[in-house]
Amino acid sequence: MIMIIKYLLFILLVVFVLSAAFFSTASRRTADPLDKGQKRSIMNVMMGAMLVDLALMVMFLFNGSTLGIIVEAAFLVIGLFNIFSGMRSYSYYSRLKSGLQQNK
Repeated sequence: MIMIIKYLLFILLVVFVLSAAFFSTASRRTADPLDKGQKRSIMNVMMGAMLVDLALMVMFLFNGSTLGIIVEAAFLVIGLFNIFSGMRSYSYYSRLKSGLQQNK
């Protein structure tokens, strides 16, 4: 069962890395600032999910040493903050974009 969880976490890590790279590239190629902000906020959420996934992988792969627990906690806190700030930014850009569309 633990091996299945490890493989699932690795597959999720690959998905998060690829999607973060995709949205990073897409945001750099977009000329519209609102679309750029939305894509960067999605990238931020994916990077936060990647950090949370890395923390979970460290929990399952290594024993509970003091340094490992500190690294896990740091990855979890930074990842959760990235997810929160990315969701907040996405809602901001979505409201701004819908407000501009209503004014037209």
